[in-house]
Amino acid sequence: MNASAPTPGARAPFTIKGWHVGAAVTAFFGLVIAVDAAFLTLAYRSHPGQVAARPYEAGLIYNAELERLRAQEGLGWRAGAEARAGGLDVLLRDRDGRPLTGLRVTAALQRPATERGRTELSLNERAPGVYVVDHALSGTWDARIEASGQGSQRLTAERRLTWR
Repeated sequence: MNASAPTPGARAPFTIKGWHVGAAVTAFFGLVIAVDAAFLTLAYRSHPGQVAARPYEAGLIYNAELERLRAQEGLGWRAGAEARAGGLDVLLRDRDGRPLTGLRVTAALQRPATERGRTELSLNERAPGVYVVDHALSGTWDARIEASGQGSQRLTAERRLTWR
């Protein structure tokens, strides 16, 4: 018997043909597209991109805040805040470093992680450009300090302060 002759009923060995490669590539990219489509659908359903309930109004508020910051920068006022035992000191200076006097200064204090304990304080001028309030505090607070002068002169500064 001849060793190279096929035996009756035996199958030919499997060989990869061009249509096999085409089908595998098509199946691979079909799977990739299906997974991407599923991820996109899940992402859009869980977060459609809207981050504010009223985005137009939020944009107007943001634009007003940018305008306020531009006006404040043009004014050139600078603020420093210091947490001291028994109170808060705020130092206000103009563009040239001279003390700002005769301002109405308030501070809104709020804990960084909670709304509880929010405190509104009114500061008094103790010395030229030095505004103070005596108020017992402890821990870490976010302070929003607002100083207003004549007309539209206004400064807003935010600081994180820690009382020990």
